[in-house]
Amino acid sequence: MVTPMRILHTVELYEPSVGGAQEVVRQVSTRLAERGHEVTVATTRLSGRQSDRIDGVHIREFAVQGNSVRGMSGEVEEYRRFVLESDFDVMMSYAMQQWTVDALLEVLDRIPRPHAIAPCGFSGLHDPAYERYFQELPGRLAACDALIFHSDSYQDIEFSRQHGLDRLHVIPNGADEHEFDDIEDLDRRALALRSRLGIDAETPLLLTVGGHTGLKGHALAIDALRSLKLPRAVLLVVGNNPLGIGCRYSCPVRAGVTNLLTLHRKRVLLAQLAREDVVAAYRAADLFVFGSAVECSPLVLFETMAAGTPFVTLDVGNAAEIACWGGGAGLLLPTRRLARGRVGGRARDMAEVTARVLEDERERQRMGRAGRSAWEQHFRWSAIAERYEELYARLAQHRLSPESALPAE
Repeated sequence: MVTPMRILHTVELYEPSVGGAQEVVRQVSTRLAERGHEVTVATTRLSGRQSDRIDGVHIREFAVQGNSVRGMSGEVEEYRRFVLESDFDVMMSYAMQQWTVDALLEVLDRIPRPHAIAPCGFSGLHDPAYERYFQELPGRLAACDALIFHSDSYQDIEFSRQHGLDRLHVIPNGADEHEFDDIEDLDRRALALRSRLGIDAETPLLLTVGGHTGLKGHALAIDALRSLKLPRAVLLVVGNNPLGIGCRYSCPVRAGVTNLLTLHRKRVLLAQLAREDVVAAYRAADLFVFGSAVECSPLVLFETMAAGTPFVTLDVGNAAEIACWGGGAGLLLPTRRLARGRVGGRARDMAEVTARVLEDERERQRMGRAGRSAWEQHFRWSAIAERYEELYARLAQHRLSPESALPAE
């Protein structure tokens, strides 16, 4: 039994905000609180947040925005004082290039407790605007007691290795067993969702999930549907409308054109769904298609595996690694490297691979079973939270030396 700890997590956005970083920190924070630890999350003040305590996790808000390159404004000094003067046993800062990490870079060696940072991809690594940022970063990160990565092969961990950083730990992302464990209930809700959307059992259903940022591959998936050499199919695009224009206006236009050109035999449905319906959609789909241009370790692929649904994806973030971890639960599409670390693909390639998977029911079922099995064994948030807990406990006992660092997993 691990001795209860006072844990500080920092992340730019947190519940009720929705997104990948928010979900990772929420899952780990909530589960550690359930395991008896006192967990506090330092984050951006949001008008829609109704309480300073959410699911047993204390929330400490600061009115700050920006990062080191764009500049930071607001309660930056108040945040630094909070981190330097508060009484915690261990802390973890999640996702660089935003203020909750960047505001601490100059004072990392003054933080009076073991401190881990999870870089979450280094999305600006190839952006000229961040050149100086990454030139100075290795020296600053050397003051950390641990660096946490979601992949053993993505650019953030490779950058760290190339610059001689140690104390590197790989803890993958996952999917919530509370949402995906009951497969019979999932099947019932999946059938109900198909019925509500007017999709019969014989019509292939493709799914993609991601906000309308313009970077999640919606256009690629829609164009691939139009090129798909099957008599009928439905593409369900699930996404919210984040700040900025993104593709919130271009997606309906592109979807409408596709519906008209195919005489609705191949339809695009754009939807904002309640979370329980998103989970049902993962199970209802015959195939998850993912054309995102930039990722670190996409949660949607873990959730797809949890639902027992195969996926096809661009080689984005550590998607190749996830497909391998999933025992071949997913297939990689031909992918080209673009500027600033982004990737792209061709609709024709996505359509061809999609058709091949849809036409081979036995292989599709094998892929789905493999992904589900891998998730059950390795990628439930309960198991992943225990790995964070184990690392935190060792950090709280003493500052890790390179010789005592946990091996990459």
